[in-house]
Amino acid sequence: MEEEEFYSNIQNAFNDLPENYSILEERIEIEVQMKYFEFSKSIKNKDNLEEYFDNREELFLDNIEIERKKKILSAIANVDDVKAYRTIEKFAELSEDELKQWATLALQESRMLLQSSLLDEQQVFISTGLGGKGKMLRYNVVFINQKNNELLNKTQQKLVKDELAFEIKGSNGEFESMDFMEGFSTALVMLPLKADIKMVFQNVVDECNQYGNFLDDDMIVTNVKIMSRSEIIQLLHQNKNKELFDELEK
Repeated sequence: MEEEEFYSNIQNAFNDLPENYSILEERIEIEVQMKYFEFSKSIKNKDNLEEYFDNREELFLDNIEIERKKKILSAIANVDDVKAYRTIEKFAELSEDELKQWATLALQESRMLLQSSLLDEQQVFISTGLGGKGKMLRYNVVFINQKNNELLNKTQQKLVKDELAFEIKGSNGEFESMDFMEGFSTALVMLPLKADIKMVFQNVVDECNQYGNFLDDDMIVTNVKIMSRSEIIQLLHQNKNKELFDELEK
């Protein structure tokens, strides 16, 4: 019941979005995003945005500390001037690692500020750890085998991959990749923001299970990060322990 309500709330939130929303395409760690938006929110109320704007060329100096560059990026992203946007754009092309991610977020914020000013309407920005493209979000989905100590055979692998590709295409999404491991299969796909993601992946399981009932009804779906094998195994063990505890409480 809680799971149904969770999916329903997400779907309702997406359905209420205006048409002029933007999706961050790049994969950026959630921790970096949270730090960026917290800092961006705090700096908007500062009176020294122009000071950062006037010193924006410091971004390209080697002797300037990383934290100072982050402040400049976040600050000038809140300045309604195309020069600020071009500066961030140039820096984003040259930077690497966390500064690259920070600059990418600043560039998106600067772009939306300019668009809001030109179009005279508020822009909506959607970001996830796995990014997306156009009006689609990227998802990492894990299909769990009924036999958790075995790899799917070649026929089963082809069936899961074909059914997933079919469902994704039918939902106007894009199939990217799929890997098969002992106990589960993982895939990267992109789906339109307003697609019914639960129904899409459940259809894959239902169709495959008509040919041998080899997939578990439960699955893992996330747009936060690509989960490692160890993270998936840990999550599966946690779920099993919870189910056992629930049974003992009955």
